Amino acid sequence: MNNTQKERYNRHILLSEIGEKGQKKLLNAKVLVVGAGGLGAPVLQYLVAAGIGNIGIVDSDVVSLSNLQRQILYKENEIDLSKVECAKTILNQLNSDVNIDIFPYMLDETNAENLISQFDIIVGATDNFVSRKCIDTITKKQKKAFVNGSIGEFEGQVSVFNYNNAPSYFDLFTDSPDESSLPIGVLGVLPGIIGSMQACEAIKIVLGIGEILSGKLLVYDALTCNSQIINFE
Repeated sequence: MNNTQKERYNRHILLSEIGEKGQKKLLNAKVLVVGAGGLGAPVLQYLVAAGIGNIGIVDSDVVSLSNLQRQILYKENEIDLSKVECAKTILNQLNSDVNIDIFPYMLDETNAENLISQFDIIVGATDNFVSRKCIDTITKKQKKAFVNGSIGEFEGQVSVFNYNNAPSYFDLFTDSPDESSLPIGVLGVLPGIIGSMQACEAIKIVLGIGEILSGKLLVYDALTCNSQIINFE
């Protein structure tokens, strides 16, 4: 690490659980974030700030006005522009240490295996059934951690699948491609809370510290500020 990096990551280095050795692990890590919307935006901001050295972003969407209530990575003058292009521009300004690769398309059966093979950890920040199914199937096959988050109205969930022989997403949930595509309401700050938790899990996995939400589901209720952890048997 050079002197600039030592200053930038000083508050990490001061932590006995991280130190310079741990920060070097972060700088060498490869994390793919699938979805650059409500959850993906805070995930990306915190992973980039933490110095995750190689980040991939997958999203086919463009910025819309209704996104700005919760997707604080974007601005009014970026409406109708590619989310991944906008994200890369602002994230490069946040931390030039980080190599960011963008993939302006939906992750599906035609590209998932090759794309996921290039990264160590996959963060699922999408509500798309096809993408989630592909992430779960391929991370299980390739034995890679799948850090999933979901939000709706005032509730959010975080879990880590396919990590150290933990259950897969579809071992536990039965999403259906026939579910309504109509948008649902969501409290604007909720994606920031849940996305930050996802980023934290990814960082802990890279560092090999703490207790991972593997085989567990964290459920957060923004109305009561209560959270509970459900253990999978």
